[in-house]
Amino acid sequence: MQRRAYVPGVAALLAALTVGVTGLTGCSAGSGPDGTTTDSKAGGPADTAGRPGKYRTLLEPCGSVQRSTLKDLLPGAAQLPEEQRERVYRGTAAVTYDTDRRAGCSWKTDGPDASHQLTLDFERVVSYDPAVSDDDRAQQVYAEKEAAAGLPAAQAAAPGEDKAQQAPPATGPTTGAPTPKAKTTPTPTPSGSPATPEGLEPRVLADLGDAAFLDDVLTRAGSTAQSRTVSVVFRTSNVIVTIRYGEQPARVTDVPDSKELQEKAQGLARNLAEKFEE
Repeated sequence: MQRRAYVPGVAALLAALTVGVTGLTGCSAGSGPDGTTTDSKAGGPADTAGRPGKYRTLLEPCGSVQRSTLKDLLPGAAQLPEEQRERVYRGTAAVTYDTDRRAGCSWKTDGPDASHQLTLDFERVVSYDPAVSDDDRAQQVYAEKEAAAGLPAAQAAAPGEDKAQQAPPATGPTTGAPTPKAKTTPTPTPSGSPATPEGLEPRVLADLGDAAFLDDVLTRAGSTAQSRTVSVVFRTSNVIVTIRYGEQPARVTDVPDSKELQEKAQGLARNLAEKFEE
């Protein structure tokens, strides 16, 4: 049987040609070490100026509050017949054109002692400026809301300092006609009300989302009972959440408890912040 001659030079030439073709093919596409292709165009992953936000959709507001929380926030619902009670707990969805950009829900119940109302508003901010990220644009929107709330500025006097000590000592003669008293005009509080207890004034909140503030407003319309509304607004990435929780007692002489309303509104805000992080 005749054997085929083996030519080493021909085998080496074929191997070299195969390597060359493979090398040319690999250079035509930017492949990563794991075999995936990468986008080599300018302004790729390194360009974060107009980076999209973390959230592309929103939670469904009416289903985002637990039943146990609603029972606590809306105590008057417990006395209602089952069908009406379930209707209250379901809430009423806000009418919006795009629920991935804006969504809301509201609940209201009237009890023998007071009526309560809760509203939620979720807003997903999108920047249409290629030089501004969604998060930065959301921070701008949040800052506008905080400024509109008109949170009171810090007191000029140090904590615990007696305001009487700030007045200049009396000067001039001690006899003769009395010195007329200067006419003073009370400075209106930009937000909140004089009935808001000390330490519970409208303020910036720490450890809630990326930024947060609380507002507390007490109002009275004519001879009706006083109504207090506590608002908590916080931002998490490119989403802004607004919570409004209000109470109006049945008796005109009653004043809603600011501390209780604030604690409940902040508790709900923390729960929602955790849901967005899930």
